[in-house]
Parts: sequence; structure tokens; C-alpha cells
Amino acid sequence: MTDTDLEFVSLGESGLQTSELQFGTWRFGRETAEGNLEIGEERAYELLDAYADAGGRYIDTADVYGGGDSERWIGNWLAERDREQYTVASKIYWQIREGDPNSKGTNRKSLRHRLDAILDRLDTDYLDVLYLHRWDDETPTRETMKTLNSFVEAGTVHYLGASTARPNAWRVAKANERARAEGWEPFSVLQPRYNLVDREIEGDYLEMARNEGLGVCPWSPLGQGFLTGKYDREEGLTGESRAAESTRFEEAYLTPENFDVHDELDTVAQAVDASPAQVALAWLMHRDGVTAPIVGARTAEQLEENLGAADIDLSQEQVDRLTEAKGGPYADL
Repeated sequence: MTDTDLEFVSLGESGLQTSELQFGTWRFGRETAEGNLEIGEERAYELLDAYADAGGRYIDTADVYGGGDSERWIGNWLAERDREQYTVASKIYWQIREGDPNSKGTNRKSLRHRLDAILDRLDTDYLDVLYLHRWDDETPTRETMKTLNSFVEAGTVHYLGASTARPNAWRVAKANERARAEGWEPFSVLQPRYNLVDREIEGDYLEMARNEGLGVCPWSPLGQGFLTGKYDREEGLTGESRAAESTRFEEAYLTPENFDVHDELDTVAQAVDASPAQVALAWLMHRDGVTAPIVGARTAEQLEENLGAADIDLSQEQVDRLTEAKGGPYADL
């Protein structure tokens, strides 16, 4: 059991409170390229227990995680607990039935059918946050926002979010403008990729989020594992990391520039007697505009280590050193 006691923070200007570190379940039921199960049902319950023991109350999933198993297992786990004490978020976008174009996207048919299925798998009457997993360019914004608003009015969804990349920031702002003009529920929270080496949301995106009063809950806070320290500058992908091997990963993360950032991360981690992963998460928690990073893990021990980031107090000088390590256009943000 971890000694960490997670605190609550406001989810943007929504009025909803969220744990300062959210728990992501994308590995639940996921099969690797080799056909191995990353996290099975028994381990999923162990991880949920570890998160709850640390005071965590925000669970993030999606209808495609594990082919729906992630939601089923969360629902089974919640059945033994007080549902009202937990905030559960799920997401809709990716195609779920081969050959059926209406089983993808955020059109009215897809949204209504899939929300019903999400609630059934979670065995709950409502979802606290419903995210658009990606932006649907095939569906008019008015159709999507009107349908989402109907969920809020019906009480089956409490808050709306968008899991977006930086190029979609203007779409979120435009959708919220349309929603408010129509008297509909706007987006309250965003879920972008953000970490020490993936900094594309800095600038206009975060400024938009602040102007809109949106919560920002980053995914991939450890750069797909790069910021944990398991990759070697000279040898690259070795040992346990070989499962993640891909040309795209190498090109995106195993670069001299990113290893320079990791060197600074290691220096700060040593100074505060913490792991690189904990300091990378703590840096995000110190960033202006960030609400709560989404953490995940394969084992309860890894999760407890990550949750320990909440106990790391970085000085402003250390935060600045980490921020400036990337260089280029990010150094002054």
C-alpha cells in the first residue's frame, strides 16, 4: 500500500473536483503485437485497488480499450464500492465494428448507441465525463454538440470533454462558442498529449484552454515510457523496452535532443531523491494550465511509484531547468 494521499483539484471551471493524478486504464485487456495480454482482469483489480488506496477517485477509460473489457472490469470493481465516490470518464470515436461506417465517429447514431453500451458495461446509470476520443471531421459540429447536450439534459452524462491534438484547438473553441449560443453544454475539459519532450500544446492550445476555463488532463505524461529512464542513449531499445520497438517510436523519442532533456531530468531526480518518472510527472503538476496528468502502470508497484509524484515538491528553479531543457520555441513557455 502506498503512503501517498492524493488531493483533489478543480476540473477547470466546471465545479467538479478531480484527483490530482488520474488513473488511465488503456492497457486493461489490451493485446500486444505478439498476442500477449498486457493487463488481465485480476491485475486490473489490483491496480484499481492500489489507486483507491492512495485516495484516487478519477478513473479514465474508453469504449475501445480492451474491446470493452476495460469498462466491464471497472464496472465489476465499482459494484463492490460506492459509485458516487468515484468519477468515471470514457471516450467515443474509433470504429468498433468492421464494415460498419456508422460505428465510428461522433454522429448522432454512433453517440447514442455507444453511450448506451458504455453505461451497460460499466453497470452505471451515468458517466461523469464523456470525451470525444478524436475530432470527427465527417460530422457537423452542431449535430455532435446537440447530441452531447441531450445526454447532459437526460442526466446520463455530467460533463463533456475532448481528447484532442493541438491542431484541433480552434475546433474546440468554435464548438464551445456554438454550444453557448444555443444554450447547450460546452466542453469542460481537454485531454491532450503533453510531457517534457512532447510540447506541441504549449502556446495557443494552453492559452485557449485558459481562456475557455477548461481543465487540461494530459495523456502520455511519461512519453510512452521514454521518461522513465529505461532507454539508453547509446544502445537505444534494449531489454524490457524491446516490446515497444518501432521505427516511429525511435524517431519520435530516441533522439539526441530528447536524451539531453532526460539528462536534466536525471539530475533533478537525483537532487530530490526521486525517480525520473516521478519528477517528470511532478513537472507537469507544477505547470500552469495543467489540471491533472493521467497515469497508468502495468503493476501495482509501478503505479505506486508514479503516484508518489504527488509528494515531490520541485523548486521553481528546478521546474525552469526542466522546462528549458527542451530548448527551441519551448524554452520561454
